[in-house]
Amino acid sequence: MARFDVYQNPDASERAGIPYWLDVQNTFIEVETRVVVPLHSANRFVGRIQDLNPELIVQGKNVVMNTSALGAVPATDLRSPIANLITQQSVILEAIDTLFGGY
Repeated sequence: MARFDVYQNPDASERAGIPYWLDVQNTFIEVETRVVVPLHSANRFVGRIQDLNPELIVQGKNVVMNTSALGAVPATDLRSPIANLITQQSVILEAIDTLFGGY
């Protein structure tokens, strides 16, 4: 598992609105959970705050990072990554800094 890997949401009933989870945890900590941020379908996300909820691109689809909804999930829920967003890391880290006040 690598930081900024994207995984399909394991809950099929949620996938229409939240198709992916973004792993934001560093790779140096190996515990049984990973911190992820839900990535919402851009056309279904309401109340977007530009710096907190950046729009990202995953496999050609626009998604919105719901940074304030981050949480830990069992690492076993994250199977094979479908993408890695390292090229969008500056926007991702800015959103996390906005949430925690690390400007």
